[in-house]
Amino acid sequence: MSQKIKSFEEFYPFYLKQHSNKICRLLHIIGTTIVFALILTAIYHSNYKLLPFVPLAGYGFAWIGHFFFEKNKPATFQYPFWSLKSDFKMYFDILSGNIKLDTTKDPKIS
Repeated sequence: MSQKIKSFEEFYPFYLKQHSNKICRLLHIIGTTIVFALILTAIYHSNYKLLPFVPLAGYGFAWIGHFFFEKNKPATFQYPFWSLKSDFKMYFDILSGNIKLDTTKDPKIS
């Protein structure tokens, strides 16, 4: 990525290209699901000691996907807020069927 991305609309297609590996995407789904579960459990049980595990679960699964399967550097390092927003967008796009877990069948990846 040589040019600075100036908008989220520009960033999201780049983000999806950085997440073209099926296992990487699956690990993001697992990590994000655990993030939601930890937050909801912490709130429901008023056990806020669970909250420090939120970034560990979210980033842990994602970074394993990037370093071992995607073999690239997470976009979080350069665009932390857009990357977080994109993670949630990709999560709901995959769960709703708007994009595929298997990118070989995903027309949004070019």
